[in-house]
Amino acid sequence: MSRVGKQPVPIPDKVKVVYKGRTLSVKGPKGDLSRVIHEDVSLAVKEGLIHVLPSHHGKKTRALQGLTRTLVANMVTGVTQGFERVLEITGVGYRVDLKSNVLTFVIGYSHPVVYRLPDGITATVGKTRVVLAGIDKELLGSTAATIRSFRKPEPYKGKGIKYAEERVRRKVGKSGAKQ
Repeated sequence: MSRVGKQPVPIPDKVKVVYKGRTLSVKGPKGDLSRVIHEDVSLAVKEGLIHVLPSHHGKKTRALQGLTRTLVANMVTGVTQGFERVLEITGVGYRVDLKSNVLTFVIGYSHPVVYRLPDGITATVGKTRVVLAGIDKELLGSTAATIRSFRKPEPYKGKGIKYAEERVRRKVGKSGAKQ
């Protein structure tokens, strides 16, 4: 069995969990999320805990059990605390502006890059920082990866958009011609 999947997910007091059919719905103070659970695993909600149970024994089922447990735990954490992802913009003249839910990046191209935030994701913008927040961890990560792909950090000068915790390995540029 999966070590991660065997651990139950605790349900906080402010969270309401409903598992009907194959759909899990989680409601909390920050919002509500729902997800369809794979047919090889099932959930048991009792005594303030969510248990992920495999339908049969097999390698795929063990993997799905651990995955499902992590997804359920992320849903519970999302509706209680929420998630946050910080992006940093590095480069001369690089900047970002926010108007309603549209981010406009000036990142060295001949035109500004305009990106509309998906529903459920909010952003706060500083001079060189973008803080994305939301309750759905999967959507938040996907949004952050899309924004990062506009101008990935390059290794020579370190210009581009990177995650705050990301370390860019720098390379040495060309040296003068040797005679």
